[in-house]
Amino acid sequence: MVELTVSLPEKWERFLKSLADSHRIDLNTVIKELCDWSFSDPDSKEQFGYWLDEAYPQREQAEDEARAAGEEAAEEEEEYEKGFEEESDEHRP
Repeated sequence: MVELTVSLPEKWERFLKSLADSHRIDLNTVIKELCDWSFSDPDSKEQFGYWLDEAYPQREQAEDEARAAGEEAAEEEEEYEKGFEEESDEHRP
């Protein structure tokens, strides 16, 4: 088994710690069992993978999305400026 240090949100740490204390086991065992239970079937693993990709896209995907958003913003800015120039031309004598 790999030893890993994780940070839990305070409310979850308190909750899991209280479960561990009430069952007289340590917190690491509770978290290990929780992970074992959560990922015990292939559907859960796949669903977690989809959620993770959506919540925290892989680096290449995140870079592609940022690039696409930047291109879209540049196009919108260009259209705005073009419309502004056309409007200015209409008001010239």
